[in-house]
Amino acid sequence: MKFSRSTTVDNTLLPLVPGTQLTYEGRANRGTGVLPHRIVSVVTDLTKVIHGIRAVVIWERDFNEGQMVESELAFQAQDDQGNVWNLGEYPEVYEQGKLVGAEDTWITGLQRAQPGILMRAKPKIGSPGYLQGWAPEIEFRDRAKELKAGQRSCFSGRCYSNVLLTDEWNPLDPPDGHQLKYYAPGVGTIRVEPGAGDQDQETLVLVGKVRLDANALAEARRAALDEDARGYTVSNDVYAKTPRATHTARVDKPQ
Repeated sequence: MKFSRSTTVDNTLLPLVPGTQLTYEGRANRGTGVLPHRIVSVVTDLTKVIHGIRAVVIWERDFNEGQMVESELAFQAQDDQGNVWNLGEYPEVYEQGKLVGAEDTWITGLQRAQPGILMRAKPKIGSPGYLQGWAPEIEFRDRAKELKAGQRSCFSGRCYSNVLLTDEWNPLDPPDGHQLKYYAPGVGTIRVEPGAGDQDQETLVLVGKVRLDANALAEARRAALDEDARGYTVSNDVYAKTPRATHTARVDKPQ
C-alpha cells in the first residue's frame, strides 16, 4: 500500500480539510445514565508521522452535560487508492475537569497494533466488512460493513442525498454493540444511531459545519499541540514513542 500524498484526504465520504470543524449533538450513556452529549471535531493543520506514514491530526472533544469527559487526538491518512486509514488514537479521559489518564491509547506499529480502514474509496454493499483498527493490548478491534448506499437522510430541517449507511462494531466488546453511521458526500459523518446490542445508546446528529478562521485554527492548533506534548508523560509506554506532531511539515512527500 502506497501513501504518496497521505495528508491530502479527499475521499468524498470522509474528506479531511484542515480548518473544518464539525459539531454533533445527541444523547449517550457513559456509565452515569443517558445524558445530553456533544462532540466537537476539528481537522487541524498539524501532521504526525505514525509508523512511517504522515497522518492528519484530528482534535476531538467529547462533552456530557456541558462538561468535557474526553479530548482525543486521532491520526488518519489516505492511501493512493483513496482509502482513508485509522493509524491510532490518543484519548485523554477527564473526571470533574481533571485529567485521569489515557489508557485506551493505541498507535499503529506499537504493542502489535495494526491500522484499519475508516472509509473505503469504493464502498462495497454486501461485502463481509473490513477492519477499522486492531490494538490487542486494549482489546480494540473495530469493524465496519457497508449496509446501504444512495440513501436520503433528513434532520434539523436539512436533507442529505447519496448517503452511505454503515454498521460499525467491536466483536471483542460483548454483547457486540453496534453503531449505525451515516456518511454524506463532501461532509463525512452526519448521524450516529444505536444498532443491535448497543448498550451505550448513543445518538448524534451533525448540527454545525464551519471553516475556522485563521485565529480559531491557530487556537485549535495550540490546544492540539499541548495535548500532543502531554501525551509523552501521560502515555510514556506508547505515545511517548512517536515523533512530535508538527505544523511546518504540511507538504506531502512520498513515504
